[in-house]
Parts: sequence; structure tokens; C-alpha cells
Amino acid sequence: MKRRVFVLSQAVAITLIWSCSTHKTVTYNQPSAKNNDIERRTDSVLNLMTLEEKIGQMNQYNGFWEVTGPAPKDGAAAIKYEHLKKGWVGSMLNVLGTKDVRALQKIAVEQSRLHIPIIFGYDVIHGYQTLSPIPLGESASWDLEAIQKSAAIAAEEAAAVGLNWTFAPMVDITRDARWGRVMEGAGEDTFLGSKIAYARVKGFQGENFRDAKTILACTKHFAAYGFAEAGRDYNTVDIGTSTLYNVVLPPFKATVDAGVYTFMNSFNEINGVPSTGSAFLQRDILKGNWGFKGFVVSDWGSMAEMIAHGQAKDGKQAAEIASNGGSDMDMESSVYVEHLAALVREGKVKESYIDDSARRILRTKFELGLFDDPYKYCDEAREKATVGKKEFQDGVLDMAKKSIVLLKNQNDILPLKKSGQKIALIGALANDKSSPLGSWRGAAKDGSAVSVLEGMQKYPGNQLTFEKGVEVAIGTPVFGSETKINMTDRSEFQKAITAAENADVVVMVLGEIGFQTGEGRSRVNLDLPGLQQELLEAVYKANKNVVLVVNSGRPLILNWADENIPAIVEAWQLGTQSGNAIAQVLYGDYNPSGKLPMSFPRNVGQLPIYYNHKSTGRPNGGGESVFWSHYGDEKNAPLYPFGHGLNYSKFEYTNLRLSTASLSGNERITVSVDVKNTSKIDGKEVVQMYIHDLFGSATRPVRELKGFEMTALKAGETKTVSFDIDKKLLEFYTANNRWETEPGDFTVFIGGNSNATLSANFKYVN
Repeated sequence: MKRRVFVLSQAVAITLIWSCSTHKTVTYNQPSAKNNDIERRTDSVLNLMTLEEKIGQMNQYNGFWEVTGPAPKDGAAAIKYEHLKKGWVGSMLNVLGTKDVRALQKIAVEQSRLHIPIIFGYDVIHGYQTLSPIPLGESASWDLEAIQKSAAIAAEEAAAVGLNWTFAPMVDITRDARWGRVMEGAGEDTFLGSKIAYARVKGFQGENFRDAKTILACTKHFAAYGFAEAGRDYNTVDIGTSTLYNVVLPPFKATVDAGVYTFMNSFNEINGVPSTGSAFLQRDILKGNWGFKGFVVSDWGSMAEMIAHGQAKDGKQAAEIASNGGSDMDMESSVYVEHLAALVREGKVKESYIDDSARRILRTKFELGLFDDPYKYCDEAREKATVGKKEFQDGVLDMAKKSIVLLKNQNDILPLKKSGQKIALIGALANDKSSPLGSWRGAAKDGSAVSVLEGMQKYPGNQLTFEKGVEVAIGTPVFGSETKINMTDRSEFQKAITAAENADVVVMVLGEIGFQTGEGRSRVNLDLPGLQQELLEAVYKANKNVVLVVNSGRPLILNWADENIPAIVEAWQLGTQSGNAIAQVLYGDYNPSGKLPMSFPRNVGQLPIYYNHKSTGRPNGGGESVFWSHYGDEKNAPLYPFGHGLNYSKFEYTNLRLSTASLSGNERITVSVDVKNTSKIDGKEVVQMYIHDLFGSATRPVRELKGFEMTALKAGETKTVSFDIDKKLLEFYTANNRWETEPGDFTVFIGGNSNATLSANFKYVN
């Protein structure tokens, strides 16, 4: 046995033990309790590193080599391979499976000079192989405990295959459904988005990294990516200071409060500066004002993209701008590893910046425990026992049911009877086992989702007939993988119409395929794609008893359906257990309780649309006069407002009251309301509290969500639901350019959506 000891400081050492077995292993001895100080250990490693090795920690490569084959001999892969052996790679992404992760980690810790382990990242957005609903769907649950559990499931499964870092959660607030990445976030509201962001970080990271069931979270995209002009991905963002601080930044700050270890900057520019190079965002706000101790990774290639933005003339200047701006790790641009050392020697980048970035990355590796056991995440037996296990399937099924939103249920057509009915199930998506997986589907296998057809077949009491009717538009290809189909083919229409004519009830599953939303998938038309609307209208003529199940990754335009179809269910893209969740809701085995996290527009021309808008000087309640803020050809209001969602139960709100009508200092007001389940069905209601700050140094929205509570009520039961209002809840970023609570008049609203009318008034006084 060979033993090598590298002295890192007077008190800390790393001992490498190379066994004589066939498979060499490297272990790092635990420091003594006296010296169990991650900061000290981090600095000890940093003090041994050359400038190039520090910069190497700031370099991230995509998987570039089939590790089961021979080592690359030439080209870009060979260069990256040499960098890996030199310790010039701090992280890799898209390397899956404990076997491959172990092989690459082994090169890093056995062949590099300082034997520093690397971090392995992947886009575990709503699961690894076992998928929960897309994040926008999860957000419709308004169930923070369930969302945290969903993230924990994703983390455990991802960790089992060797990963220790996910590029999630995305916490961008967005008001424009044209933007494809709305599916990846929590919708339009800052308060709800902040709560969900916090929950997802806690789910991914847990309380510590002592075991290998948790992974690093990464808050993205910093900042304002969701405000891309015209909803076009990667587009320019131009917003004011008030919007930045009051709307965009709070969910990011919530993740810092949750202890997130990494941030990812965004593709867009803001205030004329690409976020990747923004010292204002990364150094002043994130690392300065917020005291963030983790590290910032660029988005894919975004450092080099500053050339296309028109800020950097070449890769070298891009590296200079990015490092000076506070970006710590370069994802797949290679500009750091190629240019940073020269920039330091030329005095264009401070070496202290390099030290700070490398220290942040090394500290994170110590926190993960990789210096103590670089193969901590490389247990093949655990991988085999963990991936896809039943506990995960049960968890994502629960999450999927909680994510479904009942938009309309005229004449209580739902739930369906469990026997004695002839049901026609229509729509290509009803028998689709891939689209329900959604975009950012991780390592899930195509065809692994439970289809709606399969879910409904588990209720054998009815006569079920399935017809496809028409194919669904494919949209933008994903890496060229989709098969092009004829979108003008109506040859299956008549079969669907005949099935509807012979049925008691028709269930139509229409919407978007899984890859019509996500990164790079903006749309200007939010109607049902292809011939689906035409099919819907034709089937409705044949049978008026239609239940429309919408699969989508964003709000769609459903005006005609709302006017004509008796029941509409927003079922998003619900992941692996999609069909089971939908069937259980349709048949009433689960009473839906979801609420919309985004407003559904009546027309694309309304976008961006959101409930917490400003009133303007000529508000939209201006009566008959033409000179008020409105459209001449459409209503201002959305089709379905933020917070909307029905239930098989019925709820009544009464007796709103305040404990006092005046608030000052550290006092609080308790606002209470009685909620009654007036139906004969037990159910859950998300009780929502909104506050309107009537006057401020900067204008305030007409109302803002400031509290919500999931309340279970048995049939006929009444409960009192209470919320506390204090000074902190009322603060905002004022015209004085600081967070503060201004004295003034306020109105509080409580109800089942953002149009709640039950209200009371109070004052805040200094």
C-alpha cells in the first residue's frame, strides 16, 4: 500500500490511501474535531493551488467522452480529457449513472495533482426518471409540503445515480404565457413564488448532506428572465427598479434564506447588461447585500453569448466581463479556462476574484462531503434499489392529483359515475404515454407515463371507447427528434364523432405535447394546436355532455370551450402517474383542490396579463367613457383569474373581521373569516388573503397575495381561518430605494381567488 500525504496547513491534511486492489479507491481522512472547520480546510486547499488550478475549478464541461470506451486521442474531447487529468475541471454535467460518474471522478481524484473531486450536475427539474408534474403544475397545488416532498423524491433518485447537483428551482416570475419556460416556474405571483422557491430548495437539499439522498439546488435564472420581451425566449428585458425589487427578486432572496448553495445567471440582458456579466446583480445584490456564500454558474454558453449580445468583442473579453461581474463557474463556454490566467497576469481581472470563486466552489465540495468520500454518490447497489421505487411512484401520484385544477363544472357533470355509463374517450393525448412527461423530462424513458386511457381502464364499470380523432401538432423539434406528421389529416374525425354520438359522456383530452413548452418554445398562438379545436367543436355538435381535459405546459386560450363545454379540467403535464391521477379526479376518488398560479388570458393580445397590476390614472372601471384603460374589442379581465379553481364541494365565505382596525410598530392584526362547506362532499379549499396598499411613495398594485391556507372541511362543516398581518408583511421597495413599511390605508380581501370581494379596511401608523 502506498501512502501519500499532502500537508494543507499546520493543522489540516488530506491523506490519500491507494489500495492494492484491482479498483483503486481514494479516501480523504476526516479532520480532527478540533479542526473540523470547512473554511479552514477550504483555504488550506486553495493555498496549494496554482492560478490555473483555481481557474480549473471555475470550468464546467458537458459529458464529452464515452467512459467505457478508449480515452479520446484528439480534438476537443482530448483537450477536455487532459484538463480533467490536470484538475482543470471543477464540474461536469449530463453524466448519468454511478458507473460513469465513478470513472470520471476517479480520474479527477487519482490523476490530478491535488486530487480535488468534481461535482456532477443535471437538469433534475421535476424528477429524474420518476417524474412529478411540471413545476407550473405543482405550483397549482399551493401545497408547500407536497412540493417539498416532490423535490426530495427527485433529489434522492438523482443522487442514487451519481448526481449531486440539480439546476433547479427556476424561480422566475412571469406574466406572459407565450414564453415556453413558464412550465418550469411557479407562475405570476411573487408571494406564492417565494414560498414555493423556498420549499423546493429545502426539498432538494434537505437539512444537510450527511447522507447521499440530497443534492445541491441551483436557483435560476438571475435575474428577470421571465420578463423577456414579447415572451420570446432569450430576449431583452427592460423593467424598472420597482418591478425588479418588488416582483422579480423576492423569490431569489427566499432561496438564499433557505440556504441554497448555487445560483445560475440568466441569458437575458437587464438594464443594457447581460446578466452573466452584471456586477450589480451578482456582486452588489447577491454576494453583497444578501450575503450569499455559494457560487454562481453561468447558463449554457452564456459567457460566450455576450459576444452576440454586443458587449464583448471576443471570448477573452467575455471572460473578463463575466469574472469581474461575479460569475464563478463557466458552463460550456471554455472562456475561463482559455483566457482567465492571461487576464489576471495582465491586471484586467483581480486574482482575488479568482480566489473568491475557487473558494466558493471548494467550500461547496467540502459541504457535500466529497473531500471525505469522493465516491459518496457512486453506490451501484443503491442506484439499482432506488430508481423508480414504489415509494416514489406513490409520491408523484399524490403530487399529480394535487396539481389538477377544475376550471368549470356546469351542472355537476363531474365526477363521472363509476358504472352504467357509456364513455367516449377522444384525443391523441388520451393514449399518449410520453407527452405527460412534459419538457425537461430528465432521464425518464419515452412511453413510461401512465396514459389517461390506461388510468380510466382501471374503472371497469363503464363501457369505454377510445378514438384518436386527430394528431397533435409537434411544434419546435427537440434536437431534431420529432417525427413530422400531416397536420391537415381529418380522416379520423368521423370515428370520433360516431363514438361521441353513441356515448352518454365524452371525455376529450386535448392540448400541447410535452415538448411544445420549455426552453426555446415560445408561441404566438395559444389556441389548441392543430385541428384539435375543430375536432372539439365537431364532437360537441354530436354530444353536448363533454368533459374537456387540457394537457398543457402553460395557460391556453379556452374561450370557446368555456362558453360551450360543461366541464373543463386543467391537467397540465403531470408526469409518470398522469393517467392515474386524472382518472381518479374524473371519477371522484380524489376531490380536486388546485388553484391557478397564472391567469388564463382571453386573447394573446392581453399578454402580459396578471392580477396584481397597477390601477393607472384612468382605471379600467371607468364606466362608458372611451377614455379609460381598456381594449375596444376584448375585456380587460382574464378568462380565469389567478387563484381560480373549483372543487366538487362548494364553499361559502362569511363574517370577515379584524382584531383591530389600526396597526403600528411591532403590533399585528388578526384577520379572520368563516368558511363553510355547503355541499355534501368533503373537500379542501385554498383560502387566499390579498392586501391593497391604497397610497404609497411608489404606486402599488390593486391587490397582492399576502397569505393562503389549505383548509380541509367535511360536508356541512364551518371553520374559522385566520391570518396575521404585521409590519413586515406590508413592506415594499419604496421610492426611497429601500425596503420599508409606509403608514397609510389598506384593504384586505379574503376569498377563493384573486377576485375575492369580501373585504375590510385598516390603517398602519408609525
